[in-house]
Amino acid sequence: MSLHSGCQIAVSPDTKYFAVDWLGVEVTRATLGIIGMGSIGYRVAQRARAFDMRILYHNRNRRRKEDEEAVGAHYCAKMEDLLQQSDFVMLVVNLTPETHKLIGKKELGLMKPTATLINISRGAVIDQDALVEALQNKVIRAAALDVTYPEPLPRDHPLLKLNNIIITPHIGTATVQAVHMMAEEAIANILAVLNGQPIPSEVFPK
Repeated sequence: MSLHSGCQIAVSPDTKYFAVDWLGVEVTRATLGIIGMGSIGYRVAQRARAFDMRILYHNRNRRRKEDEEAVGAHYCAKMEDLLQQSDFVMLVVNLTPETHKLIGKKELGLMKPTATLINISRGAVIDQDALVEALQNKVIRAAALDVTYPEPLPRDHPLLKLNNIIITPHIGTATVQAVHMMAEEAIANILAVLNGQPIPSEVFPK
């Protein structure tokens, strides 16, 4: 049972009792597969470790052994291996020509039927038509998307009609504190350029 459906039940005028068989899926000791183990993916792994999750990751480059050991993460050279083993698959990659529609019909078919796909990267990393089909046919259990393409989705999009998906409006960094930190970082970069100093957050280092 998802937070979304649970909230609907709790506030519905038709609810007369809470049933004992409204059951969700345990996160503790489940396997989390992180695709894209950059700085954000690594922060996700740190948090997942607190839930005693088994952590797998796939990345273009394997991280240092010390980094892996610090969060208990295991490297999967093949993304297919991660997809087949994970209870939760989280996408944390940049959108590039290589990652465009990285997850399609084939990849969804490799996942467990009990698995949940989570996307906090960019919408186009998933083939949304294939995802609709997979969710409708219970190829995977559920999906949670903070990103889609386009944003917002057209109001008649089939993803909006499914009951095994949660969609949020690209709010992964939408906190007062995070917005302030991003503004301060942007100002620090501007001042560095104006003063001829090294750029603190250079996107493409020379």
